[in-house]
Amino acid sequence: MTTKQRGMMQRNAAVALAALAVLGLASCGKKEEGVVKIGHAGPLTGSIAHLGKDNENGVRLALDEANATGIEIGGNKVTLELLSEDDQADPKQGTIVAQKLVDAKVAGVIGHLNSGTTIPASKLYHDAGIAQISPSATNVTYTAQNFKTAFRVMANDAQQGKVLGEFATAKLGAKNIVIIDDRSAYGQGLADEFEKAATAGGATILAREFTDTTKTDFTAILTSIKGKSPELIFYGGMDAQAGPMMKQIQNLGIAAAYLAGDGVQTPEFLKLAADAAEGVYASSPGVPLGQMPQGPAFAEKYKSKFNQEIQLYAPYAYDATNVLLEAMRKAGSTDPAKYLPELANIQYQGVTGNIAFDEKGDIKGGGISLYQAKGGKWEYIETIGG
Repeated sequence: MTTKQRGMMQRNAAVALAALAVLGLASCGKKEEGVVKIGHAGPLTGSIAHLGKDNENGVRLALDEANATGIEIGGNKVTLELLSEDDQADPKQGTIVAQKLVDAKVAGVIGHLNSGTTIPASKLYHDAGIAQISPSATNVTYTAQNFKTAFRVMANDAQQGKVLGEFATAKLGAKNIVIIDDRSAYGQGLADEFEKAATAGGATILAREFTDTTKTDFTAILTSIKGKSPELIFYGGMDAQAGPMMKQIQNLGIAAAYLAGDGVQTPEFLKLAADAAEGVYASSPGVPLGQMPQGPAFAEKYKSKFNQEIQLYAPYAYDATNVLLEAMRKAGSTDPAKYLPELANIQYQGVTGNIAFDEKGDIKGGGISLYQAKGGKWEYIETIGG
């Protein structure tokens, strides 16, 4: 190689290095882009898939809006990706999909829908240090475990069961009551809390009957109940069983008031029970959608995006997602170890109202609303607490 050739190579190398230096300086001012995975888990198949999809839609809407506005965390632009898993409302499947989300290294989880899946899954998220916010699991045990990763954005069954028991005795004047539950963590847990409050209110529990989440024929149970002549039947469970049950109560001519919790206070129950739904009472945590600070606006954009009405928990799933994102923004990080302290101390004005958590991860000041089915619609009665 000649001296001239060596000189040309050195000049070319210098030019290349200078170009790389310019690119390096330019990239220092550019915000890095990354994908942040957000998990969701709920029943996306089976008898209550309509509720699981409702939750998933709430999460998706929040993530799509954040992506559309160009969300930045810690000064970096990020893209939020939804990883949604079907837990089939089954506790065993719930732990399987929870492990899948952990293995996928999600930054946080919105879910699960049912208490029966939420509680066992919460141990896996806790052990992995991943934040979990349930929009709908109400069993007291979930947050009583004192996992610093577990939160919920609606009132629990201790609050709801107390209101239902007091409503049954003080407002409806029921003294002789029969309780049926579906033996799920939610259904049995709510029924237990209802029984405590109803008994404290002076009622006599004539019988405790149970079924399971796969049944739709309750003739044997109801025939036995009819002979006891109860003034009120309380059901702890979901709309998929309550609808057929109410039809069978009507067919058997059982003259008793019917009361249930939030799993029944849905459009799907009204559809399944048809005219047998008339007069049924049910509760739901929070206030009616129309009374939520941003409820009507949320309902409009939900309908516009998904071309369907809200079933029940979508506003809570939407708020849970936004609360998670807000904690990340405040911490400047998507690392749960860094944003969990911000989540624990969050003050967030959501669609459903102000969201702040107590030391266990329960929402502070959650109210319970009561409704009655009239003319194929749920008519609001009152909100207690909150």
